[in-house]
Amino acid sequence: MSAPEQNSSKQRLSIPEYAMALAHVASLRSEDPFRKVGAVAFDFDNRVIGTAYNGLAPGFNPDHVFWLDRDARRKFMLHAEVNLCSLFTRGNVKLIACTTKPCSSCTQMLCAYGVKEIYYRDDYADSEADAICQLYGINLVQLTEYPNIISPFNDTAP
Repeated sequence: MSAPEQNSSKQRLSIPEYAMALAHVASLRSEDPFRKVGAVAFDFDNRVIGTAYNGLAPGFNPDHVFWLDRDARRKFMLHAEVNLCSLFTRGNVKLIACTTKPCSSCTQMLCAYGVKEIYYRDDYADSEADAICQLYGINLVQLTEYPNIISPFNDTAP
């Protein structure tokens, strides 16, 4: 392998890194001012099935007062994983990446959908995801290091 080929392969994102970068971008669409969560699903051929983020049900447009009380609105927010699961059927997803560790309920749902690997960036202390994934043999991995979404501009490039 030539030096440029070796260099390019080292710079290529792993599938989990790629997934986490896409989940991060998806989180930027969230309308929740307190917690922005993004998620992405990959099939068994490492193809993107879909991306999703936490937010309100489509078509619901609350007034500004709705967003002022986080505790009052939490029960109305749809989790990114719930929105993501609406995009695929059971047994079609190998890997999910989420910007936040799935809550217990979302982890149970991902198990029911047959997901084999779950990657997350931020911990969620109230989640029982570790115990649930261990019981069902799902690989649950925290991935805090992933490349910048936008590379710095290099004006010395040919």
